[in-house]
Amino acid sequence: MPTELALSLDTLMAALRAAAEPTRLRLLALCAQGELTVSELTQILGQSQPRVSRHLKLLCEAGLLERVPEGTWAFYRIGDRLPGAPLVRALSTLLPPQDPTLARDAERLAAVKRARAETAEQYFRDNAAQWSAIRSLHVDEAQVETTVLRLLNDGKPIDDLLDIGTGTGRLLEVLAPHIKRGLGVDLSRDMLSIARANLERAGIKHCQVRQADMYALPFDNASVDAAVIHQVLHFADEPQKAIQEAARVLKPGGRLVIVDFAPHDLEDLRARHAHRRLGFADAELRGWCAAAGLDLDPVVALPGQPLTVHVWRAIRHAAQLSPAAQKSAAA
Repeated sequence: MPTELALSLDTLMAALRAAAEPTRLRLLALCAQGELTVSELTQILGQSQPRVSRHLKLLCEAGLLERVPEGTWAFYRIGDRLPGAPLVRALSTLLPPQDPTLARDAERLAAVKRARAETAEQYFRDNAAQWSAIRSLHVDEAQVETTVLRLLNDGKPIDDLLDIGTGTGRLLEVLAPHIKRGLGVDLSRDMLSIARANLERAGIKHCQVRQADMYALPFDNASVDAAVIHQVLHFADEPQKAIQEAARVLKPGGRLVIVDFAPHDLEDLRARHAHRRLGFADAELRGWCAAAGLDLDPVVALPGQPLTVHVWRAIRHAAQLSPAAQKSAAA
């Protein structure tokens, strides 16, 4: 976990003053549940966007929240490196969940998250049959697959491989000759039906697919040799939690390969293809992997038209799970 910075007395007092307002406490309680945009917070609170933005600005200035701009969007979250992060977490545990206002906020937050999931699921349903073709519009998949294989196939045997967000099962087909057993997981039944058909057509008997949530993988701690998250994180509501959960199931020395876009400004991917994030910076992935107890190798950049794909390999060296991964496992 990143080291949390200590609060000075003056900073603590300023943070407490910033938090000591009903709307700002509600904002902190919501952001403690994950990163949210201004429009989502406005929808949940039922207040005007200028008013919500002013409250968010004060919370950011007090070191209680961080603002992460991304194209025309901005996400607000509790960053691990923020001086006020421990205070926000402490305050969130003190807020009474049975309070009518907080309970209503929680219901609206759940509705926002359901709407996100339904948007992504609808996209997957609409595009399941042409998913591989859509991916090929962004980057040469053969180049990506070769890179993934090289990073995974480093001389260590792979008895059990997990493909998180398997989609059509394409990576299982590519990696099948190099592993003893493979399992692909996905929430979309449409995707899984196509993946099953593809594996059956290819005669691959030692790989299977199943429906599962990447935030709550149905596997024991330290149970797989390698895992892949291929072009999934930009759809994720909480990508850092997906990495933590992947780290939890990796054995010591296990490899996690992550494939996703470098930061870009193609806003239409949000509207047309339900992308939640417009790529990820290397520093952002590095922080998430460190928090999950993973050592990240230098990023491999694969320039494409119009997007560049980044491929990261992270290795779990420690025998013990990180605090973040332990918390994820216990949730």
